[in-house]
Order: sequence, then C-alpha cells, then structure tokens
Amino acid sequence: MELCFKLLKDCPNRRGVHQAHAGVWSIKDIIAHLASYEHVLVDVLTTFVGGGSTSYLTKFTEPGGQFNDSEVAARKDKTVSDVLGEFNDTHTQVMSLAARIPVETFRQTGTLPWYGIEYALDDFIVYTQYGHKREHSAQIAAFRDQLNA
Repeated sequence: MELCFKLLKDCPNRRGVHQAHAGVWSIKDIIAHLASYEHVLVDVLTTFVGGGSTSYLTKFTEPGGQFNDSEVAARKDKTVSDVLGEFNDTHTQVMSLAARIPVETFRQTGTLPWYGIEYALDDFIVYTQYGHKREHSAQIAAFRDQLNA
C-alpha cells in the first residue's frame, strides 16, 4: 500500500496522467480502478461490523465482468486530484473499519460465501487489495518512467 501511495504522491501535477500507456487505461484510470476496489472493500468490511452490503459489492459480484470498465468510466470527467482524493478517503474508511474487526475474524474461512467457502477475509484482502495494488503500482511506476524519459 505504501508503494502505491508513494507512486501516486505527485500524479495530479504530472503531464501525461490522462494518456493511456500500456493498454487502454491511463494513470488516472488506474487510480479510478483502485478507488473502486477500495469501495468494494469498504462494503465487504461493513458486512463484518453489522452493516449490510452496499452498491459496490453488489456491482462487483454481478456476472458479466463490467465492474472495472464501468467504474473507470464513471470517473472519466473527474480530475486526477478528485480521483486520488476519493482513493485516499476511501482507504481511510477501510482502515477504520478493519480496526473494528477482531483479528481472528480475518482468518476465519467461510465468511465470504460469494467469494468461496474455503476462503477467509484475509485471503480476499491479500488477493484483491494487496496483490492488485502491487500489480498496478508496477504499471504506474513504468508509466512514470516513460513520463520522466
């Protein structure tokens, strides 16, 4: 997570953050994508502290695989600063919610039946958050290297 924040630190002030580099997404689009996953995690964690599922988790689990593209498209007209602010604000919510969940709950299998009965919350977080951010951090780092060249 720290690497991702470090890479994004001065993105709002960089030229080229709106241009697609490798593939179809720009740095801004990747940040929007990651912000949407932070919202999904807020929804997931909310179910562990007594709240119900909200719209992001519902969209995330819908068949058809449109979540990523639709969430990036929903942020197309926002500035990089706005999208980065959303990412940071939502991550703060994640950390606050996570602090309210007992440690043993994170490793209890079967708590996310829609994800797989053999998995636990920590499995979901490692794959969809940590690993996912590492993957996109590498893309952002490569994009920034291109911008600095």
